[in-house]
Amino acid sequence: MTSIFDTIKSIAFEIDHAIKTADLGYSQSENSSGEEQLKLDVQSDIIIEKAFASVSMVKDLVSEEKEGVMLLNPEGKYTICYDPLDGSSLVDVNLSVGSIFGIYEGELRASNLVASAYVVYGPRIELVVATQGQKPLLYRANNQEFKEIAPITLQSKGKLNAPGGTQQNWSASHKGFVDGLFSQGYRLRYSGGMVPDLHQILLKGGGIFSYPDTSDKPHGKLRQLFEVIPFAFIYEQAGGEAIDNKGVRLMELIPAHPHDTSPCFFGSSYEVSQLKKAYGIQH
Repeated sequence: MTSIFDTIKSIAFEIDHAIKTADLGYSQSENSSGEEQLKLDVQSDIIIEKAFASVSMVKDLVSEEKEGVMLLNPEGKYTICYDPLDGSSLVDVNLSVGSIFGIYEGELRASNLVASAYVVYGPRIELVVATQGQKPLLYRANNQEFKEIAPITLQSKGKLNAPGGTQQNWSASHKGFVDGLFSQGYRLRYSGGMVPDLHQILLKGGGIFSYPDTSDKPHGKLRQLFEVIPFAFIYEQAGGEAIDNKGVRLMELIPAHPHDTSPCFFGSSYEVSQLKKAYGIQH
């Protein structure tokens, strides 16, 4: 596993360089979800593909920017599912973006995720790595190296509320939940980038990020293998919770297709309990 994490560290520096220097325009293609691809999305995807091609323990790659599964090393043990540049549309306005990695052993389902990681490209490059049975670890880049900073632990209650989706498409239950948090003094923190928003909640000690089922996206927007499951693992390892709109743990998801989506909520225990109450979830 060390070679995988070392590869992610090298990838982070390459993508950070691309963000600072590459063409920010659109390519002439769409990804597997029918979204128009930025040239930077494609370039980041190529960087990751090339980096893992020489890591013998990586059998397959599954990318948000590709259709299906890409075989790398037939004798490999792990499949890496990744979003090469989450929030890439924010680059042209100079907001933080990130890369997400889920490391699976065996069938692509949440119960087979053995580790996950994400990188934040902001004023500083930061990396969070989570493995089974351990608190997620925060690393910070310094002189082309990552230095371990501290383990991450979520408090039982936070102050931040990051609600995704277009408000006019929210259900009455979700609107009531969000309004209820604001009436308790919660602060709105939502950039439109999953990585920086979830990272902020983790480092500030608590709160909740939500991307619910909406009238225009009844199955949610965020992708299970690349985004939802890797962050669910990190939040649970940090002492938080991660559930869907039915109250089911996101770490129980079994995707039927590599690009399946799910409503998702990540947060401290208090905020998740308030969500369940607003949604009428009994368990």
